[in-house]
Amino acid sequence: MTSTYLCSGVSWHAPGPVLSLHEVPAGGAAPGIVGDALTSDLPLTAGTRLAFEVAAEGRYCLGFHRVHGRDDRTWVQCADQAPADRGHQCSRCFVQDDAHFMHDFHRSGIAPPGLKRYLDQPHWLYVATFADGSTKVGTASHPRKRARLVEQGALVAQFVAHAADGRVVRILEDEVTRALGLQQAVRSGAKAAALCAPLPAAQLERVNDGFALATRGLLESGPAIEGIEGIDGTEGFEVVHEEFDPPPSWSAVLGHGAPQPYPGALVHGRHGFTVRGILGPSALVSIDGTDLLFVVDLAQLKGRRLRFGAFATPVPAVQEVLF
Repeated sequence: MTSTYLCSGVSWHAPGPVLSLHEVPAGGAAPGIVGDALTSDLPLTAGTRLAFEVAAEGRYCLGFHRVHGRDDRTWVQCADQAPADRGHQCSRCFVQDDAHFMHDFHRSGIAPPGLKRYLDQPHWLYVATFADGSTKVGTASHPRKRARLVEQGALVAQFVAHAADGRVVRILEDEVTRALGLQQAVRSGAKAAALCAPLPAAQLERVNDGFALATRGLLESGPAIEGIEGIDGTEGFEVVHEEFDPPPSWSAVLGHGAPQPYPGALVHGRHGFTVRGILGPSALVSIDGTDLLFVVDLAQLKGRRLRFGAFATPVPAVQEVLF
């Protein structure tokens, strides 16, 4: 019998990107099982063949995390193997997940001890711009400073502030959104679509420079910052000027003239393609029977149950864009 895997999406490790997979145990998971024992990573290096069928309708729960400290956490598999109804979790796992306290801790002060230890370390505030010029403000803990931007697929980014801890940096993030209108999220589907016709690098740099300049100006303005609840003047953070250096491998994706959007959604059916490059959660892929290249949003696979086999994506009726 072919194994079924629950996919938790694309992860970037030191050697490169992988598709994170968790074998679905027959009969369901035992309560409290630590999922790492059932985890396998599929490297997404150039030339990797990715062929699978979506084994079930809808998304399934990805379990929950126990955070023990700055660099120590445990993933626990969903005991019920339940469908996801709270983002990528079932309601039962959502309420057990330490991480969900993170997004409101700077307002409530409520978090488990392990998460408080995680947040009690330096954090960075950044401004990131994607292929179509969409720009967001975000945060990253010090150990994941660069990895956070790599996973998101930012083409241009700057670190604009270094904060003493995770509480302060999230207060700053909210203030930048309130005062400058910078969003805190960009959809993965929009990122993938933008890679089919990215703006020129110089234009993306100008867009990012403008937002980064405005953000630093806001953070350096004494009266404005002093009025933010939870911030004591400019104590607890410093404004910085540091650029993000994307992985050299991203040139494999950006170097192709006009890739096409992948034909169809990955949330159902059978698919088979060869990876040519990875940029954040997006992949540049080839399909048997055509010289065209396509961009696919692999984030669609997060929470999906997959079975691997000898599948191939049919050649779509598309034509290269001519200029």
